[in-house]
Amino acid sequence: MPAVVFPVRVMQKVGIHSLILTNAAGGISPWMKPGDLMVLRDHVGLWCDSPLRGPNPDAIGPRFPDMSRIYDEAGIQAALRCAARNGVPIHEGVYCYCKGPMFETPAEIRLLGRLGVDAVGMSTVPEAIAAVHAGLRVLGLSCVTNHAAGISLEPLNHHEVLEIGKRSADGMIRLIRDILAEWPAP
Repeated sequence: MPAVVFPVRVMQKVGIHSLILTNAAGGISPWMKPGDLMVLRDHVGLWCDSPLRGPNPDAIGPRFPDMSRIYDEAGIQAALRCAARNGVPIHEGVYCYCKGPMFETPAEIRLLGRLGVDAVGMSTVPEAIAAVHAGLRVLGLSCVTNHAAGISLEPLNHHEVLEIGKRSADGMIRLIRDILAEWPAP
C-alpha cells in the first residue's frame, strides 16, 4: 500500500492542491453501459487495506481524517457541466474498491448492488484516502469498461476492457482538460 499511495505523498510534498483520479470500472447499475463515464459521489472501501496504517507524522495529515466528503463538490459540478457542454454522457454514482487481480463473482456483484454501489474496480480508493488525508481536493472519474459479473451473460474479458478504455479515452481526455480549466482553485 505505501507504494500505491507514494505518488499522492509526492504530490502533497510539491504543493499540488487538487487531484483527479481515474479508473476502469465494471458497471453494476442497470443504466450504465460499457463506454459510459461516471463521476464519483462516494466510495465503498471496506475491503481496502488502509494506506494510513503505521506511523502518522503530523506533517502528512491528521491521525483520523474525516472521510464524509471525499470527492470535492465543486469538482463534481465542474465535471457535470463540462460533460454536458461537450455532449459526453456521464453518470453520478458510488464506486467500490475490491481487491484484485480478478473480476468479482456474480454473488459479490449482487451484494454490492444491494449496498448501493454503481460501479466496481480495483483502484482509486487507496489514493483517494491518502489524498484526503493529505488535504488535497479529490475528483474521481470512472470509465465503465464492462458490465460487472452476472449483469450480462457474456464472460468477462480483460482484452475487451482494454478496448473499451481505448475507445473512451478521447472523451475522458476532453472532459479532464475542460474540468482543469473550470474547476476553481481552492
